Amino acid sequence: MKNDRFMWGTLFHLGRNFSGDSPAFKKGDNPARCFGFREIDFDEAMWREAAESMKSGGVNTVILDLSEGVVYPSHPELAVKGSWSPEKLKGEVVRLRRMGIEVIPKLNFSTSHDTWLGEYARMVSTRTYYRVCSEIIGDVFDIFGKPRFFHLGYDEESAADQKSYLFVCVRQGEMWWHDFLFFVKEVEKRGARAWIWSDYFWDHEEEFLKRMPRTVLQSNWYYGRRWEGEPPERPYEAKRLAAFEKLDKAGFEQVPTGTNWVPPYFKKGETNDENFSCLVKHCRKHVAPERLKGFVNASWSSVLNEGRRKRVFGAIDQVAAEIARAHADT
Repeated sequence: MKNDRFMWGTLFHLGRNFSGDSPAFKKGDNPARCFGFREIDFDEAMWREAAESMKSGGVNTVILDLSEGVVYPSHPELAVKGSWSPEKLKGEVVRLRRMGIEVIPKLNFSTSHDTWLGEYARMVSTRTYYRVCSEIIGDVFDIFGKPRFFHLGYDEESAADQKSYLFVCVRQGEMWWHDFLFFVKEVEKRGARAWIWSDYFWDHEEEFLKRMPRTVLQSNWYYGRRWEGEPPERPYEAKRLAAFEKLDKAGFEQVPTGTNWVPPYFKKGETNDENFSCLVKHCRKHVAPERLKGFVNASWSSVLNEGRRKRVFGAIDQVAAEIARAHADT
């Protein structure tokens, strides 16, 4: 597998405790013990079918969000019903590599998406937290061998993004940077590059450009349907779209991310099937080829089951279509 190949990727979730603690809370539960869903929902037969679809379409990269979906040797207490053993995950990583698909590990350490850490998500920025996170990252490297990248997530850490949570935690200023750089160091000292969602840039542009290491791979994401020269549907969308070009001019390498997920402001029955194709076209124009390292299409299907089939395979098909188009143009 070439280490410099252009990445055409998708995103999958083995675990699903990444969207807060409240979804699994029921009346009568003890909120002090509510750490999200208590079992994974991952259809392995459908996963294997998806892998075959990726292979046939030329999709060569999978970002796999592990969350609570793995029994971490250093912290087996984080496992839930159905969590995979390290041996099982290692075998699956090897199987996909043999299919020509690179699997990138992802653990989201944003406080908006770290329910998978259980009680440790309520110990953020403590000695215990740093020790546990370091140990878990070490476990993942042991399982994956020597991955090129390690996705740290790190998106949407704000009070607004946690408004429905039972427990709210937000790092700001120096504490955000201290912890973020801790994670970058943990990844880099093991021989991989850190990879993150880039949305912190949107509201902290000056400090981001000054303090973000250029070694960190950036995935700015834009899920709208209005592009260059068009008025945005929502005021915030303009700066999200502009971030691709700004990050490029600042020298960051990027893997732009789109989606076939339908934002809540779309009308009932509307789809978002054109987003990824438009994203590829836009970023080919505004990001220098030497800094454009690939594209990711995220279906944000938090559970891989038959109810999400259309979205999961639709995202794969959209990537495959862009790969075919790229080959036709060369």
